Amino acid sequence: MYNILVVDDEKEITDAIEIYLKNQNYNVFKAYNGIQALEIFDKEEIHLVLIDIMMPKLDGTKTTIKIREKSPVPIIFLSAKSEDMDKILGLNIGADDYITKPFNPMELLARVNSNLRRYTSYSNNGTSRDNLLKIGGIELRDDSKELVVDGKVVKITPLEYKILYLLMSNPNKVFSIEEIYEKVWKEPAYNPDTVTVHIRRIREKIEINPGEPKYLKVVWGIGYKFEQPKR
Repeated sequence: MYNILVVDDEKEITDAIEIYLKNQNYNVFKAYNGIQALEIFDKEEIHLVLIDIMMPKLDGTKTTIKIREKSPVPIIFLSAKSEDMDKILGLNIGADDYITKPFNPMELLARVNSNLRRYTSYSNNGTSRDNLLKIGGIELRDDSKELVVDGKVVKITPLEYKILYLLMSNPNKVFSIEEIYEKVWKEPAYNPDTVTVHIRRIREKIEINPGEPKYLKVVWGIGYKFEQPKR
């Protein structure tokens, strides 16, 4: 049974989400601000977090940053706002997905299920025939799910890892944003712009100068590729 932490200062919303999730046999922990959420997160084994942005005491963005310091679990933002900047902010600080309130219960469950599938797949550290990908100074160690940049282990989220693995497994091949989304998210490209934000975060971790990338390059009007340096 998966444990899901629901964080929102509106009790009616947390109660409603709890009903939806328990009907799918998920175990639910509820918190009404970021401080309560972190206390629960430290005590319980949490597999996914649903968190509101605007909350008292400690808001969703600051709480997400603190969770990301210790865990790669999926984090889905709940926001009453529909502006693109709120969504981009959430993704930039480490969220994996977002849902705008009011939301459809079926969409909420679909996103929870999808993120849990990706996370459990990422966390399954079984053996692999191709357990090391290395291009230039970038290494992906698939058995341990580690990113190594110039000999130094760098923190990476499950989604960032999967995007990077896809591109590094196909050096110099150009993937459209929609292709990346469908291959990594394993669903139709409902939010393809999400890919661009994750690519930006990956560049900040692997490139000396993200503004002039050596590896992860854009092909204007088409998509992205991981370029293999010429010898």
